[in-house]
Amino acid sequence: VSSTDSLTESFFIPHLPPYCIERPLRICFELLGHFIGSHPWLFCITPLILSACLGSGFYLLKDRMSNNIEEQFTPVDGRAKLERKYIQETFPGTYSMFSPLRLSTDGNYATLIATSDRNILTVEALQDILHLDSRVKSMVVQFDNQEFEYVDVCAEVMGSCTSNDILGIIQYNANNIDTVNLTFPWHYSDFRSFALYLSLGSVTLCKESSVVERAKAIQLHYYLHEENKTKTDLWLESFIHLVSNASSASIQVSRITVSYSTSTSMQWEFEKSPASVVYLFSITYAIAITFSIISCWRLDNVRTKVWVAACGVLSTGLAVLSGFGVLLLLDQPFVMTVASCPFMILGIGLDDMFIMISCWQRTLVLNTVPDRLADTYRDAAVSISITSLTDALALFLGYNSPFGSVRSFCLYAGISVCFCYLYSITFLGACMALNGQREAENKHWFSCAKIPEDLPSSNCRASSICCVGGSYDRMTEKEETELMSHIFERFYGPFLAHKLVKACVFVIYACYLAVSIYGCFILKEGLDIKNLALDDSYIISYYNDQRQHFSEYSCYVMVAVKQPLLYWDEVERKHLHSCISKFESLNFVNSTFAWFLSFQRYANATNLNISSREAFQTHLRPFLELNPMFKQDINMTTDNEILASRFFIQTLNRTAVENMMTTLRKTAEDCPAVLLVFHPAFIYFDQYTVIMDNTVQTILVAVVVMLVVSLLLIPSPLCSLWVAFAICSVIVGVAGFMALWGVNLDSISMINLVMCIGFSVDFSAHISYSFVSSPKSDVNEKATDALARLGYPILQGALSTILGVMVLSTSGSYIFRTFFKIVFLVITFGLLHGLLFIPVFLTLFGACGKWCEGPI
Repeated sequence: VSSTDSLTESFFIPHLPPYCIERPLRICFELLGHFIGSHPWLFCITPLILSACLGSGFYLLKDRMSNNIEEQFTPVDGRAKLERKYIQETFPGTYSMFSPLRLSTDGNYATLIATSDRNILTVEALQDILHLDSRVKSMVVQFDNQEFEYVDVCAEVMGSCTSNDILGIIQYNANNIDTVNLTFPWHYSDFRSFALYLSLGSVTLCKESSVVERAKAIQLHYYLHEENKTKTDLWLESFIHLVSNASSASIQVSRITVSYSTSTSMQWEFEKSPASVVYLFSITYAIAITFSIISCWRLDNVRTKVWVAACGVLSTGLAVLSGFGVLLLLDQPFVMTVASCPFMILGIGLDDMFIMISCWQRTLVLNTVPDRLADTYRDAAVSISITSLTDALALFLGYNSPFGSVRSFCLYAGISVCFCYLYSITFLGACMALNGQREAENKHWFSCAKIPEDLPSSNCRASSICCVGGSYDRMTEKEETELMSHIFERFYGPFLAHKLVKACVFVIYACYLAVSIYGCFILKEGLDIKNLALDDSYIISYYNDQRQHFSEYSCYVMVAVKQPLLYWDEVERKHLHSCISKFESLNFVNSTFAWFLSFQRYANATNLNISSREAFQTHLRPFLELNPMFKQDINMTTDNEILASRFFIQTLNRTAVENMMTTLRKTAEDCPAVLLVFHPAFIYFDQYTVIMDNTVQTILVAVVVMLVVSLLLIPSPLCSLWVAFAICSVIVGVAGFMALWGVNLDSISMINLVMCIGFSVDFSAHISYSFVSSPKSDVNEKATDALARLGYPILQGALSTILGVMVLSTSGSYIFRTFFKIVFLVITFGLLHGLLFIPVFLTLFGACGKWCEGPI
């Protein structure tokens, strides 16, 4: 019976239940395949024109780039961002009284760390540091045909540039180090106190005293005002150039090393990452094309699928061009993490291609091309529809993430998957039809000259190899079975059906699950900000020195009192002191720095009575004139009413940063006064509060959606449950093993886990659908038949994806290395489930018969 007859016959089947959409879909795809096979050039040229039109969006790529680290790698609606807004509105800073302590952002600065293996507090080392400091401050920079120096852009305090405490203490004279007794962590001189722990690192104290004996590191800061960003950015660039060249000279003189960074260095270095992997794209596609051609190569010069393989790779490229182009035209931001999408789309597209080629090879050779393509679509289209739909849905669900980088990736990847599916159905199908026309006319794959199936024996062997083709199995009227498909059918399938092998598979799975669960328990959270830079970036050395020498003290956290308080009232003062005591009782809080405590000490020292409103307000003004920096800590009305104020607590590195932030917030909530705790770093720490919950929520919702899709498209409820089981199992495995591989759960790995949801269903869905669709009656035979049909295409798809992303393992970017690690785990575990675990489980836990019967 021809395919056209079978199509006609399909319309006379009994009315189907509403949940049985698989059979109508197969009929529709069969009709579509027949139509495409009859008009291949239409469906070949139209996608090319569409891609060219949509690809014009790449002209807007530069304008759509959105790589701001804070915007893309911190929660969009993070609590700290709202708290920062309150701080900025309530306590606006002033350019004339700059204070790093009171910054609500990271600020605008350059910094360097000079280190020595022995002691940095020697005359020789300090002379080099002072020389470098002098060169930095006298550095001349060109801007708008004018020259300027550090003094023209520096942040000021009382008309002078901010000074580095350690250099100020020795009065910018290295010889004075022998006459000064430095005390740590605070140094007191000339009625002033200096936070020396900000300047000196890896300090050794004299026995039973706070006097510094030696130190291994000195850190200098150069703060700039933020009036003209273009101008200050030029100065920061010049600083980087100067210090990078000067540091080598310093090493030769006194054996000190210098690491350096600026407030914009991380952003600048992060933006270099896409350029670092551009060449990897060409390598990846070269590998994909090579592998696809080799794996689709046949010794038969007519039946070989070389051109189909090349068109399959081209189809994925068109999908990326169209998907990216249409979103760029729609003004969607393009984040650097999106650059890993083409690698993923390539794997998905090639997987679909291998499935379609496998189904084509099982059609009747003597049928017409439209009939063969109709039969191919009937067998393959639903299978690739399941995987494409689940991939796209998983990515669109990930768009709900609170991270801009994840949203951008999921949107671009999801749209690209849709185009990949569209082009696989249309463009790739049309290319298969054109290739089928060549096969039907028995033409050579390269020369397109008509050649015989066999040559006379008198011809040489080379002629027989190169100039013949078109043979097929005369018994089945199908193309010759491939060697790998033969292996899956004759050897691997029966091997898995053996009872002892099934028992071993269960043991292997139990070990896999145990190790995965263990890894999940040790999985760490959070993105280390230095991982956004390339491995060879100069800021890596700076972050390493910062962590090694200045990690004991964490940060000064500001605590805002958000309500008016009667600071002169003894009861309210006790409440406030009670709150301070709660903070100081925390093991990671070292000290408190507050204007009202200083005012209290000032009043006690000068015998002032501040226990009434009038007295308090009267004496506060002179105090603030003596200590003008405190004016920035008080929000006061014109009639001297204090609406809000703030104080600061010094924290130590004795707990994880996420625990520090959440504990401080909890302590603030437990106080009788309305308090708010904030530090600019909390903007980044907020990721710890949402990353785990959001990831788990996304995965759970996605699994439910995948289950619904499977139930609709796979005509067996039990097999659909096995697909959902495979998704959960693969995700647990990936999460566990990525922890063992040193990958944290952060916004980068979350992108890949969302992608993992879609990928994890692919192989298991293919096998489960093929298992259900098999005409065999015995479950072992059904599993063997499913493996014979799709085992090799699945293996091809897995290998092509792994080979494609393998080049990313050499990338100098943490983002792309993480992408490689997780994709490698996803494909490996997905392959294990698709070709090992699921086939065995399907044979053991009940027959998965169709719940929608009737011939198609």
